[in-house]
Amino acid sequence: MQNNIRASAHYQPKKTIQNVLEQVLKKVLQEDIKLIVAGRTDSGVHAFSQVANFKSSSKMSLERLRWAANCLLPEDIKVIRINKVGPDFNSRFCAKSKIYRYTILNRKYSSPLLAARVHFFYHPLDVRLMRSEAKILLGRHNFKSFQAAELRQRNPVRTIKSIKITKDKHLLHIDIEADSFLYNMVRNIAGTLLEIGRGRFPKGSMRRILESCNRKLAGPTLPGKGLCLVKVRY
Repeated sequence: MQNNIRASAHYQPKKTIQNVLEQVLKKVLQEDIKLIVAGRTDSGVHAFSQVANFKSSSKMSLERLRWAANCLLPEDIKVIRINKVGPDFNSRFCAKSKIYRYTILNRKYSSPLLAARVHFFYHPLDVRLMRSEAKILLGRHNFKSFQAAELRQRNPVRTIKSIKITKDKHLLHIDIEADSFLYNMVRNIAGTLLEIGRGRFPKGSMRRILESCNRKLAGPTLPGKGLCLVKVRY
């Protein structure tokens, strides 16, 4: 009898987490492992809590499995939690929503220590206007204006459950929770909000861009390094 096991991992980019983790689990469990991952992130994106599940016939304790896997995993990929789930659990299709955070360092000079994890933006920002315009995105909409220009998914309709913009000294966090995301959607929304905040896009631009379903009217795609998958809700 096989057990369906769910693992949450903390990782940074540079490697494909699925391939690396599958190879490590194969060594530890001595059997072929195929991960089902909650979702693929854009290239260069970080994740605080990616979720994956797999089936195994091993009788090894979950705590020992986590310890053994972390001994073999590289420093930028770590398993933080493992637990058994029902046979029908699927990390991708059972997810009710995901929360992404885009972080911007907004000041006149960059940070060597944060350079790999934030997007540096030196123009002054009207955060109050950004918050007001961001509210337009709440609810169920066609987000074609914010998906990758070179990729057209069949159904660009998504539901944004919440969007919050918070400031911690010079760090600006854009947190978005949705039922699912289009490719580059968060990075394109963040880029549009920056254009609004700096005054390049006037008040009312977000509604016009959203309703146009035209990617060319929205802001730039911000770098992947500022984006982090914060949580997957089940």
